[in-house]
Amino acid sequence: MEIKFGSDGLIPAIVQDFYTGEVLTLAYMNRESLDISLSEQHTCFYSRERKTLWRKGETSGNRQRIVSAAADCDGDALLFRVIKDGPACHTNMESCFHNEIYSDGETPGFSANALYQLIAGRKTEPVEGAYTSYLFEKGLDKILKKVGEETAEVIIAAKNPGKSELTYELADLAYHSLVLMAERGVGLDEIAAELAKRMKK
Repeated sequence: MEIKFGSDGLIPAIVQDFYTGEVLTLAYMNRESLDISLSEQHTCFYSRERKTLWRKGETSGNRQRIVSAAADCDGDALLFRVIKDGPACHTNMESCFHNEIYSDGETPGFSANALYQLIAGRKTEPVEGAYTSYLFEKGLDKILKKVGEETAEVIIAAKNPGKSELTYELADLAYHSLVLMAERGVGLDEIAAELAKRMKK
């Protein structure tokens, strides 16, 4: 397919997390930065503000390894699926799209990554009275104790009829596991990468 650059020589490039599907950023490429991205297999963009090329992560270290690239039906927009080495946004957020401007307030939504970020935030910026901050304050042994307790409760619930109790207990275990991950510095992307390796087997 022909890639169609705009009159300014640029084409919008959407970057998506390969593991979570989260949209990380919208940047722009010219022909040179696209060629560099594909040849080096890491994202390289064109800065409209600085009028120059910039390789993502060249200063921050938060590089993005390209897994796949696709053009839209008209060939005038690109989608890159990447495995990232760190936050995509210069504000140190995982995604550049973190400023919500509208929500219908009714449709339930969930993101494991957003929950993980919330949990990790309770460690770096403790909130008085928050259970998660309490767990971090008590330390690793307390967190491990809770993971053990929740594991036992999952086993008991699994032996009972129906699935509502099991669902509830699994959610508790998942939450406390995320707390443990944040305490030990294990990211969701690392878990996803390990599971992806196992899929290949």
